[in-house]
Amino acid sequence: MGKVKKSIVLGLVIWLSFGIGLGSAGTLTSVKVAAAPVIDGTPEAIWDQATAMTVNVAGGANTGAHTVTLKSVYTDDSVYFLASWNDPTESLRRMPWQKQADGTWKQLKTPNAKEGGENTFYEDKFAQIWNINIPTFEASGCFATCHVGENSDVKDFGNKYAPNPGEMADIWHAKLVRTNPSGYVDDQYLDSTRYNKTTAADAGRHSDPGTPGPYSDNINAAKTAPNYTSADQPAPPYWIVDSEKQPFKDTYKTNDEIAGIIVRPPTGDRADIKGKAVYADGKWTMEYGRKLTTGSQYDVQFSDMKKEYSFGTAIFDNAQVRHSYETGVSKLVFAALATPTPVPTTATPAPTPKTPAFEIIFAVGALLVAVLVRRR
Repeated sequence: MGKVKKSIVLGLVIWLSFGIGLGSAGTLTSVKVAAAPVIDGTPEAIWDQATAMTVNVAGGANTGAHTVTLKSVYTDDSVYFLASWNDPTESLRRMPWQKQADGTWKQLKTPNAKEGGENTFYEDKFAQIWNINIPTFEASGCFATCHVGENSDVKDFGNKYAPNPGEMADIWHAKLVRTNPSGYVDDQYLDSTRYNKTTAADAGRHSDPGTPGPYSDNINAAKTAPNYTSADQPAPPYWIVDSEKQPFKDTYKTNDEIAGIIVRPPTGDRADIKGKAVYADGKWTMEYGRKLTTGSQYDVQFSDMKKEYSFGTAIFDNAQVRHSYETGVSKLVFAALATPTPVPTTATPAPTPKTPAFEIIFAVGALLVAVLVRRR
């Protein structure tokens, strides 16, 4: 077989293997419980009533790959989740200010990084996208909204947006410096807005309504030093609580660091999701939850207990944008009242079903490979 034909066959095999990997990553079953868990990042016995689903994610910065374990329970009016994932480092040093030997202040950043390219002085994050009405999400999950390589002259990774006008998804974004100290997960949404450096730097990703937002940069008007400090500075912690902030007065010594972020509880629509993550023994553990139905146009509504809800999960290891992701789509289903007898806390994900589209692609690809082989 010639080199060109070999390359074509190899490309087909790689493409088909990628395609077959898409589809359902597994099913997470939420069981009904009599009382809600306490959202504090420390799991209690109530979680023993739920069966775990494991999601493997890869492709991110730093650690690159993680194993995420998910559980879910619900009450009459709310749904709750327990997530845990491996991470060798607790990363909270998000672009702090550092005092220099000459008395000036410098905000620590990666030199010449593109937009979204800070993978050194950042924070750990956890995110899920819940489909609202994007048809292609049902087969390919987050890949339906991820556009890698766009605007590569200014963007480190690419853009995120829904394929068509009117299509939306709900983003749950736990930022473990900016939202975790306040006990929330940032509530965001995705629409079809394309990237514009001036008017839409985040393309289709937006925050739900709520002013003021849950965090702001700690920087003075001249952009030369922090604007605030607090009694618990120098860092850590790498955040300053808004209600405890004090005007910045430089009484610090060389190499002291001051948090680059002011945090506060979110308001309005942006405050729908309570959440708390705790780091211990090389692992993050997070509890989070919200009302089954919020009434917001920007949120997925868990209003039909017989419906499957599609979602994807991502882990950011000290990375601004370059996250580890699952190559497929997971489903949430609601089950009846849990039995008093605990069930096993781990379970193997359901086998990955092939979608009809990928079966067709596989058949066509196999035919092309056979033709090329016969012609060698």
